[in-house]
This record gives sequence, C-alpha cells and structure tokens, in this order.
Amino acid sequence: MVWLAVTAALVSAAFLALGTQRQAAAVRNAHGREVSGRQILEMLKNRTWLIGLLLMITGVVLNVVALSLAPLTVVQPLGAVALVLTTIINSWDRKIRINGATWRAITVCTIGAIGFVLLAIKATHETFVTGNQRVLIIILLGISSLILAILALVHRRHKGGAIFYIVGAGILFGFTAVLVRTIAVTFLHWDPEMTWWKQVPWGAMIAIVIVGIMGQYFNQHAYASGPPELVVAGLTVIDPMVGVLIGVIILGELMPGLPWYIALGMIAAGVIAIIGVLQLSRHHPDSVAPERTEVR
Repeated sequence: MVWLAVTAALVSAAFLALGTQRQAAAVRNAHGREVSGRQILEMLKNRTWLIGLLLMITGVVLNVVALSLAPLTVVQPLGAVALVLTTIINSWDRKIRINGATWRAITVCTIGAIGFVLLAIKATHETFVTGNQRVLIIILLGISSLILAILALVHRRHKGGAIFYIVGAGILFGFTAVLVRTIAVTFLHWDPEMTWWKQVPWGAMIAIVIVGIMGQYFNQHAYASGPPELVVAGLTVIDPMVGVLIGVIILGELMPGLPWYIALGMIAAGVIAIIGVLQLSRHHPDSVAPERTEVR
C-alpha cells in the first residue's frame, strides 16, 4: 500500500505542476502582478485558468488517494517532484534557458525530499486519528488562519513581495493535507453499524473548505507576485514540513524506539531540501534574467 501511495503522490505532483503553470500564465496575462478578489472571480471565465484548475483538482484527488494509503510523513515530501516539472515547463513556455545554478538547486531539493521519504517509509507506521487529535489540529489551524489573515491585510497595505503569500499558502495547504488525511482515514474505518452522522468528521470538513478558500487566495496572489516555481516551492516544501510536523508531533506517525541515526538522517534530508528551495529562490530563471530569453 505504501508504494501505491508513493506512485499516486508522484503522479499528483505532475498534475499539480502543470496546473500551477497554466494558472500562473492566465493570471499574469490577464492582470499582471496585481490581483483583487473580483479579478480572481473573473478568472472563472478564463479557459487557460480553468484548465489549470482541472489539472490541479486531478492532482489533489490523486494526493487524497495517496494520503489515505500512507502516513503524512511519507506522502507529503514527494511533492518536490513538482518543483522540477514546473521549472522546466515554465522555462519552456517563456523561452528561458535554465542555467546551471537552477539545475543545482533543483537537484539538491529533490535529493533532500526523496532521501527524506525513503527514510520515512522505514520510520513511520499507520495511525488512527482520534477525536481529541482532530480538535487540536482544528484549533491550531484556526489560530494560524487568524494570524495569516491579519498579516495579509498589513501586507497588502505595504505592497510586499511574493514570499509572504507563498509561505502562507504553504502553511494553509499543509493543514489541508492533514485534514484530508484525517477525513480519509475516518471514512476508511467506517462502521456501518453506527449512526452515520456521528461518524462524519464535520469539524474537519468545514475547516477544509474554509482553509481551501484562504489557501487559494494566498496562492493566486503568489502567482501574481512571483514565478510559478517559487509558488510550487511553497506547496512542495513548506506544505510538507507542516504536514510532517503535525504527523510526528500530534498524530505520532514515527515508530516507537526509532534509531537516532534514522531520525538524524530525516532531519538532514529535510534541511537539504530547504537549502535547495532557498537556492532556487535566488537562481530561478526569472530572477536571474527577466529580460533575456537565454541564461548562460
């Protein structure tokens, strides 16, 4: 089951990368670098944006399948594959040659993420989410959402850059993945002899709708403020880190008595992945040569 989940997560990353690129292109062509709530609604009439949305929905569905079959700690970091695909697709679409520094950053990030996952497969075990754990997750999500909403108001007044929106989207979608995992596991362990409405995780389902809307708001502003590969970085690095932390600290996904060297290896792999993303933020093609079609 774990390897089926890994396969679903990798295919999901491909669809998310394609969807991200299509939505980013639509937002840039229609509104440049400023996006209002009304303009986001107008994108519902944009064919390119809708294609991107369909691709992303497909990716999300595949990710749900993956999350229902394996722990968060295994599934979430595999989204780093989308970094590679989005950078290649975006560079091809905008006729920008990827330079050596960008390839090195992508390689470092991918090696870190894959190394983390390979160790996590050996270090984690299946857990069932309890009611108390679900309540704690929703409380943490509510606090995080409130803080991000306040900061977003301040950020818009001061015309900040893309990093805030990328980090915000990553945090929100990280919580979304956790909620998806809790809901999926609940339905997989459905008891037909119990009253159905008592088994439905209503709080998690309501929370996932709210955080999904907020995450999409942050995501669209990130598209308009920075290159799509950086947006994907928020979804494929910050998002997994949030999911992994919750999986380890709250859900107890790590096996008891985990050898110290495996734990140290997972931490090192995570740090390597983060370093790769930071390097990509400095060396991605758009930031290195925004006015040229080739980077040497």
